[in-house]
Amino acid sequence: TCNMLGPLCSLLGGRRVVLASGSPRRRQILENIGFPFEVIPSTFEENLDKTAFSHPWQYAVENAKLKAKEVACRIKDRKDIAAVIGADTVVVLGKKILEKPLSVEKATEMLRSLSGQTHTVYTGVCIVNMKKRGEGSVQAEIQRKKEGTEHFCFHEATEVTFAELSLDVLESYVASGEPLDKAGAYGIQGLGATLVKRIEGDYFNVVGLPLHRLCVELLNNVDL
Repeated sequence: TCNMLGPLCSLLGGRRVVLASGSPRRRQILENIGFPFEVIPSTFEENLDKTAFSHPWQYAVENAKLKAKEVACRIKDRKDIAAVIGADTVVVLGKKILEKPLSVEKATEMLRSLSGQTHTVYTGVCIVNMKKRGEGSVQAEIQRKKEGTEHFCFHEATEVTFAELSLDVLESYVASGEPLDKAGAYGIQGLGATLVKRIEGDYFNVVGLPLHRLCVELLNNVDL
């Protein structure tokens, strides 16, 4: 069943949506609501030049778009797919994007910088409309690409405030190993939740996929 997503599931009419991400956290968000999807991780290498973007959310959106389009091209002949979703989440303190730390030392440094501060988590999302990609004449397809109707993108922002972290708390969290594969060196869905004093915005956006906005955009924009 699709629970509260009845209207969207009715529109899908048995078709599925592809999540172009290998993230177990994004997968779990969709699984928890019984959403009809499958996972095909993108092979796009995230090597964009961050300095080429005037704002971090633009960087996240561009990554999401390239992930989604790479998968959409691979499965362009499948008629059972309604749309492909790409997503990219970045943690931003001031104007600095905090990547996944590559060492315990880097994780510790990131967490110290976040201690007692408010930072922003941006998730860029891109949805490729597979029906619009595959239907009509070649000329119609070219026109759709010119008009930008083949895909649409958006981003969501959530403000996260950390408590003041004592050295004991910080060292204990880093020792858990959780920070080492998380952007910003914490996971709000795990032990990292104990470090968060408050959030303003969508919790699921911090986890990696702004669920409410995603459903709204699918309903309003995908030609199912």
